[in-house]
Amino acid sequence: MRPVVALVPAAGRGVRLGEPTPKAFVAVGGTPMVRLAVDGLIASGAVHRVVVVVPAELVEAASALLSTTASLTGGSMPPVPVQVVVGGAERTDSVRAGIAAAPDAAFYLVHDAARALTPPELIARVAAELQAGSQAVVPALPVVDTVKSVDDAGIVIGTPDRAHLRAIQTPQGFDADLLRRAYAAEVGATDDAGLVELLGVDVHTVAGDSLAFKITTPLDLRLAEALRADSTSSAVAAFAADGPTGQGDRTIMDGQADHATEAAAR
Repeated sequence: MRPVVALVPAAGRGVRLGEPTPKAFVAVGGTPMVRLAVDGLIASGAVHRVVVVVPAELVEAASALLSTTASLTGGSMPPVPVQVVVGGAERTDSVRAGIAAAPDAAFYLVHDAARALTPPELIARVAAELQAGSQAVVPALPVVDTVKSVDDAGIVIGTPDRAHLRAIQTPQGFDADLLRRAYAAEVGATDDAGLVELLGVDVHTVAGDSLAFKITTPLDLRLAEALRADSTSSAVAAFAADGPTGQGDRTIMDGQADHATEAAAR
């Protein structure tokens, strides 16, 4: 199987969350988002290496936070190395730094740490599409709201057909050479797939997941906290029902490991 490297830019500020620190380091249920995101990538079983890109002043803290992440699989698969590197002023600069740190990758998964509850199954779907031959793959959900186009004055000028609209999530997956070419061009886009589209390459979609929502506002954070708390309670209850000789439920958010639950189980 050709190597898949996950790139996790984690430098964005948590201004809209009301936090002075980068958003990726804001805790959800006591665990920083970047840790949850990396744990989910490893739990997918589809990633061979993770590169986390952070501001220079947070390299030491991030390295300490993620130092035990590679052993998350408990010996069920080879350890996944997690490397922390210094990012740039903009997200695109950070992704470039991640690409440069993993020149041997066959595929890249670019994942937003703020989508901390992304199920491992979704990550595995994206990686599987790449391994099957797709050059660019993104998770997508149908748009449920009516969307309006407006002009600079806020006047509605059109109503796109939402049947052809999709909300795009992460991780976004790419053939490594393709993403390197996309980032070699000095152009802008709102996501990595947008850069690839400018090269005229087809971007394929796989089914997204509502749990892969982006934790951006205080309301998002409250929802994520509630989901984590509910899943933790369910995991503890399932383990208790199984008894000490049973398997127990040591998964959180459809497969994301909850370290506190694991410790209690042991």
